[in-house]
Amino acid sequence: MDELVKRLTATMEHKGPASKEAIAKTERSLGVQLPLDYVGFLTFSNGAEGFVGNSYLQLYPIDELATINQEYAVSEFAPGLLIFGSDGGGTAYAYNMNSSPWTIIETPLIGLGLEEVSLCGKTLAEFLNYLYSHG
Repeated sequence: MDELVKRLTATMEHKGPASKEAIAKTERSLGVQLPLDYVGFLTFSNGAEGFVGNSYLQLYPIDELATINQEYAVSEFAPGLLIFGSDGGGTAYAYNMNSSPWTIIETPLIGLGLEEVSLCGKTLAEFLNYLYSHG
């Protein structure tokens, strides 16, 4: 796992590592191959919660991704997004699979759509650094 990611998430509450089987099962269910840096984080901590700087962050466990994205009807309201976390309130953090390579964006959970997205980074480390700097 990237040292910057480890440092930026050091104060968060981490869960046990995700198994490669759980990651593969979710990738099959979603029909995607998750970014390697995100997979690396999941094999270190299958979800996490806490502060990155002054920004609160919930990173969802791998086995909840498909359900969360179904419950928010992401494929209907924001096709091409894959929600993987939130600020614990009204903001979702998602991979934008419409870009190549994927980027990480933030979007409101209420009124979810592609109209009000903001770029947060191209990698997990950039995203976490964005939260750290903007919190």
